[in-house]
Amino acid sequence: MEYGGLIGGIGELLEAARRNAARAVNALMTATYWEIGRRIVEFEQRGKKRAEYGEELLQRLAQDLTARFGRGFSYPNVNKFRQFYLAFPAPGILSTPSIESIHTILSTPSIESQRKKGQTSSGELAVRDLAARFPLPWSHYVRLLSTKSAEARRFYETEALRGGWSVRQLDRQIGSQFYERTALSRNKSAMLRKGSLASAEDSISADEEVRDPLVLEFLGLKDEYSETELEQALLRHLENFLLELGGGFAFVGRQRRLRIGGEWYRVDLLFFHRKLRCLVIIDLKVGKFTHADAGQMHLYLNYAREHWTQADENPPVGLILCAEKDDAIAKYALEGLPNKVLAREYKLALPAEKRLAAEIEKTRELLERRTRT
Repeated sequence: MEYGGLIGGIGELLEAARRNAARAVNALMTATYWEIGRRIVEFEQRGKKRAEYGEELLQRLAQDLTARFGRGFSYPNVNKFRQFYLAFPAPGILSTPSIESIHTILSTPSIESQRKKGQTSSGELAVRDLAARFPLPWSHYVRLLSTKSAEARRFYETEALRGGWSVRQLDRQIGSQFYERTALSRNKSAMLRKGSLASAEDSISADEEVRDPLVLEFLGLKDEYSETELEQALLRHLENFLLELGGGFAFVGRQRRLRIGGEWYRVDLLFFHRKLRCLVIIDLKVGKFTHADAGQMHLYLNYAREHWTQADENPPVGLILCAEKDDAIAKYALEGLPNKVLAREYKLALPAEKRLAAEIEKTRELLERRTRT
């Protein structure tokens, strides 16, 4: 056997082990959070019948659990456990191959040895047994909680399990109202087959599964974004944000390479604006805006004008985004346009700089909040 075969086989083994480890933790985590929610609701039902009492209870639990177990038990999270139980009060076992795989993952000596300990004196189901009743990762159920209809939740849960959807695919399907569209369709089978198809953006690597912030919170491990990871997360969100605006943006590519003066560069995001008929080059910086950023964008625009722009297209426009904490900035680079009339037309058609800066700032806060809660 060649060395390539050896390293390839070991890599596949490690990838599979990481996925199985993440799924095992996810199954137990989901069951544990459901059980926490059940206990909270039952405690409330024995307590005072007023809304303030439930609010005070959750606030106190959040404070005490955070002090004892660290992050992951903020008030919104504890409240989510309660909502989870109320939304899925009687979890049922779905007979699918995925359920069987969860049984296999959980059948390890360390978990089996604690199986008897998991049964409480009141005869409650062991967390290990509960885990088999929640076949999807916790992140999926968090997304399902945003769906108000119990029928829709059940539909998305069943389809996600049947199709092996990642949380990104589930999020996309809920966002596109797949349940409502399927219910209205005359050919439901065709809709379901089409909905089961994943896009390239839906895939999640084994490393991403292991480093899921929700899993790391449950295990009490740190979840800190490196600058590169933060930048990539911001770019993914920005890409989706611009496409969802419906203002004529068409995605061309990410990390598009170009060579200037013997040096290689990469354009973070490249779009084509159909109304303006021009390329839009986006450069994202995690730090502060500098004059060097403007100079670099000038190089990109000159290159794009010469090598990427078609004869019937307008000159490209640049967008510099600086995601400095608490001071996000968005600046359009329009200096290469031939006249002020065209520049004014560009500004009217493109999203306002303040709106883009606010979106970047909001997204950064959401990403970093995961490390604090």
